[in-house]
Amino acid sequence: MAIISAHHGTLRWLISASLLSTVLPVWSLGRSSHAGQQAPVRLSIGAVSDGQMVQPNDARVSPAGQNRLQIRTGHEVPWPGVTLTAPNGRWDLSGYETIALEVTNRGDNSVTVNCRVDNPGADGTHQCVTDSVTVSPQASAILTVRIFPVPWKLSAPLELVGMRAAPTYEGKIDPSNVTQLVVFVNHPQEDHNFEIGPIHAGGHIQVLDSARFLPFIDEFGQYLHKDWPGKTHSTEELIVRRDAEEQDLVTRPGPSERDQYGGWLGGPQLEGTGFFRVQKHQGKWWLVDPEGRLFWSHGIDCVGSGNATPISDRETYFSNLPTADSPFARFYGSGSWAPHGYYKDHSPYRTYDFSRANLLRKYGPDFDRLFAERTHQRFRSWGINTIANWSDESICLMRKTPYTATIGFESKRLEGSEGYWGKFYDVFDPDFREQLHRRLAQEKDRTAGDPWCIGYFVHNELSWGDDTSLAIAALASPADQPPKKVFVEDLRARYETIARLNEAWGSDHVSWDSLLQSQAAPDKQKAVADLRRFYEKTARTYFETIRDELREAAPNQLYLGCRFAWVNDIAARTAARFCDVVSYNRYTYVVEDLRLPDDIDMPLIIGEFHFGALDRGMFHTGLRSTANQQDRAAKYGSYVRGALRNPYIVGTHWFQYKDQATTGRGDGENYQIGFIDVCDTPYPEIVAEAREVAYSMCTYRLNAH
Repeated sequence: MAIISAHHGTLRWLISASLLSTVLPVWSLGRSSHAGQQAPVRLSIGAVSDGQMVQPNDARVSPAGQNRLQIRTGHEVPWPGVTLTAPNGRWDLSGYETIALEVTNRGDNSVTVNCRVDNPGADGTHQCVTDSVTVSPQASAILTVRIFPVPWKLSAPLELVGMRAAPTYEGKIDPSNVTQLVVFVNHPQEDHNFEIGPIHAGGHIQVLDSARFLPFIDEFGQYLHKDWPGKTHSTEELIVRRDAEEQDLVTRPGPSERDQYGGWLGGPQLEGTGFFRVQKHQGKWWLVDPEGRLFWSHGIDCVGSGNATPISDRETYFSNLPTADSPFARFYGSGSWAPHGYYKDHSPYRTYDFSRANLLRKYGPDFDRLFAERTHQRFRSWGINTIANWSDESICLMRKTPYTATIGFESKRLEGSEGYWGKFYDVFDPDFREQLHRRLAQEKDRTAGDPWCIGYFVHNELSWGDDTSLAIAALASPADQPPKKVFVEDLRARYETIARLNEAWGSDHVSWDSLLQSQAAPDKQKAVADLRRFYEKTARTYFETIRDELREAAPNQLYLGCRFAWVNDIAARTAARFCDVVSYNRYTYVVEDLRLPDDIDMPLIIGEFHFGALDRGMFHTGLRSTANQQDRAAKYGSYVRGALRNPYIVGTHWFQYKDQATTGRGDGENYQIGFIDVCDTPYPEIVAEAREVAYSMCTYRLNAH
């Protein structure tokens, strides 16, 4: 059939749903059919029909084999792709967990393909669910969208609070009334060429009796109403696993040809300065360890024993909380941190730490020391050579594994700003430098000057917004806020008279003081040059102040940046001027193509990434989902190898060491994202993959093209 452009009409195909009597292909996320479980559904793309349609949007579509379509997207509209409409108006996918489709990238650049599953009235936010996958050139991957949030459905509504995800009565969409799938690329800057298909609905939703659901957490902090490989059923099991793991770690002590810091003895000998530094070697950036050996930071965040969960207003969730006279009562506590979720409005709250209670069961009274020793032993065996951000300082300062230090401090905020984690800092107020100086003084004789300390992350996931946001925020702030005064003085110096400013901005301020008192935003298009100029000044002041204070307090440690999550080119370029390494928290499936703006040639590091699955009793996959533990491990390996091929990236740090609590932390996050579970049991699949990557990663990076 001829290719038909979106600009020349609608391409019509038959999209039919049929039950399969056989097991799905190995790539599909649907499960095999068995008694009591629905068979997977194939949504097959077949012969031409006037009754059903594939509707392109700035895309050209053609057949690519049985049940497959080739899609060539443009970049003239925000979301080029295709809409696949259900026959007879809807698909009934009641009882299924996921829709999965294979995506094959036929282009020369990576592509991130999204799939949106719609109910009637879907608008991209409401009545739909969306997920995505990033695919390298000439590679294939599975794009999976969860059409029901968890594998368990309650028989009747039951209020469960304080968790990002939990067994529920209904999801975001009605699976019985799926009207269409929208496959698209989000705001591309170039054309893409990829294939999709076949498409399956799979998995199985177990219906739970709401009247008998509570309690749903056992004495170990695990989900009660399911069993899985690796679940802990008794203290005796913990002891047996402890001893078995010890034997495994002795048998596999870690990669060979490593110095005490984890640097590569099999590689070149470079200058050793006694501290970590960065150097470009044979066209690729590396860290260099204190002894002058190439080092690539293969790390894990949040290394520590604590993992408390709120229990206030939720005591009925837990089957066996300890009594006041129990030896486990010591793990009760309190908390107040809750920037989001139920406990934002219900703080302070009581907590219980199942993780530390399980460590007492497993290691005995000296569990803090033994857990720390076991962690260093694990990391050597697993090929993990960095204790990364948010980690327990006492474990870092044992000086057995290199570490990154975390610098956070509170200072005055830019009142006109806003952000997911809070307002931006007022970097023009002297309080910013003073508080930073005071905070860094605490690192004297601890991390500052410690050869095991790679460097410092200062702050995390600040809301940098677009390249005018902080300038607009300054104008929206009170008249006495320092950045507003600085901005107005800059404008006075540039325009000299308020009349000239008004002419340029299309504003009507009667005086410079009138501008200072006003909190209205200017016409962004007319003021954009001035807004960007002041934005750059704000970013420069931020990074330069921190750089200067770090040089004074810890001249031998690296400045690792602020861990960008949301960033624009001005902020990224400015970071590159003042940081030794620019850091990104990058929750994607691929980072092989990550670059600074203008291809600025300097090292990058991934401060956070993760993948999760729902096959081991947890309720939320985290920010990037996978089908199961095998798939999670495979995606881990793919991500890290892609980073090793990227000539700029000098390390990846997984978030985090331990699963979050099944019932969530203060802000409700309850992600299955650990290398170990709440009972300190390692996930064997991801551990095996970490070893597979790490034992040869330096050779792999040196030889990668």
